[in-house]
Amino acid sequence: MPALTLRLAQGTPCWVSLMTDDLPGARAFYGELLGWTFAAGPAQLGEYVRASLGEEPVAGLGVSAVAGFPVQWTSYFAVDSADRATQLVRECGGTVAVGPLQAERAGRLAIAADVSGAVFGLWQGEEHIGRESGPEPGGPAWTELLTPDADGAAAFYGAVLAVPVAEAPAEGGSALLVGGRPVAGIRPGAELRGHPPRWRTHFAVSDVDLTARRAVELGGRVLVAPQETPRGRAARLADPRGGHFSVLRAG
Repeated sequence: MPALTLRLAQGTPCWVSLMTDDLPGARAFYGELLGWTFAAGPAQLGEYVRASLGEEPVAGLGVSAVAGFPVQWTSYFAVDSADRATQLVRECGGTVAVGPLQAERAGRLAIAADVSGAVFGLWQGEEHIGRESGPEPGGPAWTELLTPDADGAAAFYGAVLAVPVAEAPAEGGSALLVGGRPVAGIRPGAELRGHPPRWRTHFAVSDVDLTARRAVELGGRVLVAPQETPRGRAARLADPRGGHFSVLRAG
C-alpha cells in the first residue's frame, strides 16, 4: 500500500516565515522576546533556520535571496497540491514569485501575491506539515489580511484555497473557514496608512504590555500601543530591521 501523507486541512494557516537582512539579529531578538530556539532548515531559498518552542517548530527565519526585498513575515496556507494551487493563483489574477519547488523532504512550496499584491505562501506538507495557530505563548495565534479590496480578496482566496469565506462582523471584515471555523481574517485596509496590502502575523504572549516594553529594550519599536481588540488585548510591533508583527494575549 502507498504511504499515507498527513497534512493539515487545505486552507489552514500552517506556517509563518520571516525574510530578513540580519538573520543573527533576528534570532537574538525573537529568541529573547518569544522564547524560541533555532535549528537549521531547508536551504532552497538561502540561509534558513526553524524556530521552535521546546521540540515543536513554530516559525522560520531566513535571509532573502533577492536584494532589496523588504523585511517581512509571510503567512503560508496548507494545500493538498502546491502545483494545482499555484495554477489557480494565476487563473484568479494573482502572480507567482517562487515555485512550486521542493524543500528537501519537508514539503513543496510556492510564494505568490494576490490581486492587490499581498504576499503569501502555499505549503504542501510532507515530513513537515507545519503548525496550526493556537493560544500557546510564543506561537502563531492569528493571521489576517489588510487590503483595499476585501471583497476581491475574499473571492480570490476562496477560489485558490477552495474554502468558504464568511462575513465576520466581530472581526471587522470576513474570515476564511476550515471545518466551519474561522482560521484567518480579511479586513478592509484602513490601517495600511500608505503601506502595501499585507498578511499580518500575530503571536500569542502571556502579557502584551510587558512584551511591547521588552521589544523596545531589544531594539524594536511599538507601532500601535497595547489596546483591546475584537480578539483580545494586542499590540503591533516592529523588530530592529523593520519587520512588522503583532502580539495577542494568549488564551
